[in-house]
Amino acid sequence: MGMTGARRRRVWRWAVIVWVLAVAVGGGLTLWVQDSMEPQGPYVWEQTKPGPTPDLPPCPAPDEGGAALCVYTDAD
Repeated sequence: MGMTGARRRRVWRWAVIVWVLAVAVGGGLTLWVQDSMEPQGPYVWEQTKPGPTPDLPPCPAPDEGGAALCVYTDAD
């Protein structure tokens, strides 16, 4: 009526093998699809309309041996 122990082990072994193969194939497909969705290189940052370099005022000299902090912002 029931399966023998050897046959039951064989069925479980095949089930585990099929599961491992399914996980490996699914992971490989996931990586392949993920890589194909990204834009192709080279990855270079460039300005399409670079503006002229602004004339910045000189940074003030520190008084009495202290330090000076100069902060410039782009006020366009």
